[in-house]
Amino acid sequence: MTLNLVPFVSVDAMMRLVHRIGIETVLRDLTAEIEADFRRWPEFDKTPRIASHSDVGVIELMPTSDGQTYGFKYVNGHPSNMKRGLQTVTAFGLLADVATGYPVLLSEMTILTALRTAATSAMAAKWLAPAGADCMALIGNGAQAEFQALAFRAICGLREVRLYDIDPAATEKCARNLAGSGLKVIFCRTAEEAILGAGIITTVTADKNHATILNDNMVGNGVHINGVGGDCPGKTELAQPILHRADIFTEYTPQTRIEGEIQQLDPNHPVTELWEVIAGRAPGRTHPTQVTLFDSVGFAIEDFAALRYVLARLPETGLGQMLDMIADPDDPRDLYGMLMRAA
Repeated sequence: MTLNLVPFVSVDAMMRLVHRIGIETVLRDLTAEIEADFRRWPEFDKTPRIASHSDVGVIELMPTSDGQTYGFKYVNGHPSNMKRGLQTVTAFGLLADVATGYPVLLSEMTILTALRTAATSAMAAKWLAPAGADCMALIGNGAQAEFQALAFRAICGLREVRLYDIDPAATEKCARNLAGSGLKVIFCRTAEEAILGAGIITTVTADKNHATILNDNMVGNGVHINGVGGDCPGKTELAQPILHRADIFTEYTPQTRIEGEIQQLDPNHPVTELWEVIAGRAPGRTHPTQVTLFDSVGFAIEDFAALRYVLARLPETGLGQMLDMIADPDDPRDLYGMLMRAA
C-alpha cells in the first residue's frame, strides 16, 4: 500500500465484513480487543470528548492515542431524528500513524459503534453481573437493542431477554429481529414487568431529557444495571436513590460526570473506573446482594480498539476501498509544482 492511499470501509463494506466473520464472532473479538486496551489504560491519552451541544442534539469528537497510533471518532446524538426518518446516532472514525501523522484507516462507525457499545456492555457485565445471571431486562428497544442482546448472549451466556419500550412497535421490531437468535424473547408491557426475574437490567433510551426509567423501588438487591442510553448533560435514566445504593463503575470518570448518571451526584461521590477492575487494581462485584451500575457513556479507547480490529481484518476479508487522500509530490517541498503539473 502506498502512503497516499488510505483504506476506507463504507457502510456496505462494514456490513459485509460482519457477515463474513459472523456477528457473534465479531462481538466476542471486539470484547477481547477492548478488554486488552482497558488493561493498558494508562498508556493512552485521555480527555473528555469535545462536544458541541444544541437544543436538538450534540456533535462530538472522541480522540485518543497510545503513542503509536492516533484515533478519533466523529459522532452525533439527535433523538428527534427518528421522527424525520433519520438515525439518532451517526459516526465515522479515523486511525493515523503517530510517527508520520498519515491516516491509515477511514471507516464508517454507525454500525461499528453499535457493535463496540454492545461489546463494552457485555465486557462490563462479565466483571460485574451476579454469577449465573442469564436473564436481562432490555428497556429501550431502538437501534442499539439487538446488538446488546446478542453481545450478552455471546459473552455472558444470556438465555432470556425481556423487552420493553414506550413504543410497542419498537419492541415488536426487536423481538422480530431476535427470532432465531437462540434467545428466549419476552414482550413486556411495562418496565416493571420487564425487570421481573432479571439479574441484569439494561437501559438504552435516547431521550435528551431527565427521564426516570427506573425508580428505586423497582431495583432489587443483587442486580447489575447497565446504563447505556444516549448520554449528554441533562440526560439521565435512573432515579437518584438508585445511585446512592449502587457501587458505580465508569469508563473515564471526568467525562461520565458531565454526561452520565453520576451528573446527579456530588462531584466527590466515589466511583471506580472499570479498567481498574479489569487490571486487578480494584474490586468489582464483592457480594451477592450488591447492586452494581455500569454508568456507560462510551469512551474513545473503545472506538480505538474497534477501528484497529477492523483494520486488521481488511486483508483477510478483501474489503475496503483505497482512497487517494494524501498529496504525494515527488519533492515534498514542491506541492505547488504537483498542482501545476496536474493541468
